[in-house]
Amino acid sequence: MSETIVLNTGWTFTKEGHTEPITLPHTWNAVDGQDGGNDYYRGTCIYTTQLPKIELPEDGRAVLQFDGAAMTAEVSLNGQKLAEHKGGYSTFRVDITDALQDTNVLTISVDNSDNDTVYPQKADFTFYGGIYRDVTLHILPAAHFAMTENGAVPVKVTPVVTDLSSRRCEVTAEAFVVGVDTVRFALDGQEVSAPAVNGTAKAVFTLENAHLWDGLEDPHLYTLTAVLGDGETQSVRFGCRKFEIDPQKGFLLNGREYPLRGVSRHQDRKGVGTAITKEMMEEDLALILEMGANTIRLAHYQHAQTFYDLCDEKGLVIWAEIPYITMHMHNGRTNTLTQMEELIVQNYNHPCIAVWGLSNEITAASPVNEELLENHRALNDLAHKLDPTRPTTMANVFMLEITSPILEIPDVNSYNLYFGWYLGDLDQNDEFFDNYHAKYPNRCIGFSEYGADANPAYQTSHPEKGDYTETYQCIFHEHMAKLIADRPWLWATHVWNMFDFAADGRDEGGKNGENQKGLVTFDRKIKKDAFYLYKAYWSKEPFVHTCGSRYVDRAEDVTEVKVYSNLPEVSLYVDGHLQETKQEDKVFTFQVPITGKHSIEARAGGYSSVILVNKVDTPNPAYAMANRREVVNWFDGELDESCWSVKDNMAAAMADAKVGPILKQIGDKAAASRGDVAAAVKDNPALVAMMQRAMQRMTIEGMLRQAGTDIEDIKQLNRVLQGISKE
Repeated sequence: MSETIVLNTGWTFTKEGHTEPITLPHTWNAVDGQDGGNDYYRGTCIYTTQLPKIELPEDGRAVLQFDGAAMTAEVSLNGQKLAEHKGGYSTFRVDITDALQDTNVLTISVDNSDNDTVYPQKADFTFYGGIYRDVTLHILPAAHFAMTENGAVPVKVTPVVTDLSSRRCEVTAEAFVVGVDTVRFALDGQEVSAPAVNGTAKAVFTLENAHLWDGLEDPHLYTLTAVLGDGETQSVRFGCRKFEIDPQKGFLLNGREYPLRGVSRHQDRKGVGTAITKEMMEEDLALILEMGANTIRLAHYQHAQTFYDLCDEKGLVIWAEIPYITMHMHNGRTNTLTQMEELIVQNYNHPCIAVWGLSNEITAASPVNEELLENHRALNDLAHKLDPTRPTTMANVFMLEITSPILEIPDVNSYNLYFGWYLGDLDQNDEFFDNYHAKYPNRCIGFSEYGADANPAYQTSHPEKGDYTETYQCIFHEHMAKLIADRPWLWATHVWNMFDFAADGRDEGGKNGENQKGLVTFDRKIKKDAFYLYKAYWSKEPFVHTCGSRYVDRAEDVTEVKVYSNLPEVSLYVDGHLQETKQEDKVFTFQVPITGKHSIEARAGGYSSVILVNKVDTPNPAYAMANRREVVNWFDGELDESCWSVKDNMAAAMADAKVGPILKQIGDKAAASRGDVAAAVKDNPALVAMMQRAMQRMTIEGMLRQAGTDIEDIKQLNRVLQGISKE
């Protein structure tokens, strides 16, 4: 019989000559990959351990399995290099049988250095290094289930619902074996024995009146068992379900309209990095389910098998993708194909997975040329060859023209739009999708990313783009949630992001090294107010939430109090006295006079939510970034209208030969503060054209404030501009 030994203890870790004992999972970037500066360690580190005594059965094999080593790993035993794996997010295996000695020292060289062959290399998140998932040793008898190098599942199950009305499901089981003549399969009381031909045994079952895997409502899982002659078994869970995507109806689950509404997720966590535990994954999923989401885009790489298992069990519909992102690399084509193969063959059995993602924002820093198109065609063909049952998709960057030929390659498409945050106005998101849907009524389109950064320490009664307040994040998502609700033909929508995550190149919004677009903070301790907006739209659990609990000190005489609820009526009480009752849909807004310290409580259907506010004379400076604390009449004296100023139109100023270069230099500085990706894409012609359109209706001051430019820099710029004549 086979034996599995977990090898997570007894390791030594060496980085730049310093050695220390560690346990797995482990990453060397848990701190420096999250503190900003874009200076986290990217290089080679060494992991070493002595294997336990190995006694192989006659003609048996010893195979190591690595569930995640980022980004490139070289495996050596007793000084002999046995294998190399390129890709930091997928499982790989190494047969060490022929290199075994009486005592065995295992050495893993792991490298997350910048290179031009292994994805990802340019993206808005930290590329943690380390062996950050489990390592196991498998002792196999002569006759065994295959453990291939690419990490493929040894038993593959393909369920196809052939008749929805009667719930008939045809289930094809394939077992990949070594030294085996016959495999016995068992499913739901049925048993079939099948011969193994060229290492593969195949059986077909028919389930009449099958119990369907039906999303959040009923994620039923079947178990299929494959048994070898010596009693060796492999059990596989799967679900019978039918996924369809329609240009007009959106996503359909088991024949009914089932709009996919949810979030994207990065796997890392504050102070831990990617070396997360099962308990942390369970907490992540519990928060997503509390909000009522029914889908997750697992971005931008293959996630842990444990998380896919949890999604199977809970009924989340999943978008799974490879880290082919931002910038196409001439030497990286092979790696994209390898990572796609590993993603599919390792995750084939998960009923939760609906689509395979080919790439993300790949045209942000790369032109749409024949090389890029051919890489995507090859990926698309490979995905369909390995899995004919699931469609392919892409997440396209917002400045990609909707006429681009790359959109014709995947089965369905989705767009990442940030109008109302990085540039432009919120209603441009509506215009984009309506124009796309009108021009291509027979194409399926989704909304794969949208979001606005929010530091929950920042609060205001006058929210605006670029202020990083929790208040503006609410305004942003209120618009987006309604946009989505009004367009059921959007096959899937995913908030960017469920959780704040590490992007060590960022330095903005009062925090270094973090992207703060999450609905929940990096440490999972604070649910931002926008979290409850989506709970109001998506959750069936009745609740009421009063926004602004962190906005205690308020300088206005009449303050706005916003309440989110999925109940039809909300009553607001101030200091225990009824102020007003309103009937609204999801968002309830009240105007409340304040004079001192007040308790403000929202009540709805037996549920309540309380915040405390305190009237102050002047705004609390802790509630705003330094460049937002002085906003009225900040300029020096009267403006000379014959000269340029920051009150002038941005497009007109950029066209001036003297002013344009000055503004471009400031824009480049602002892009650099948002990390490598923003700096890399700033010269993309499509982005430049889009920025030019946005500039037509914005002042210099408005553009710079949206970009987070410091008020002192704006003052200094205004002084410079006032010395430049418009003639």
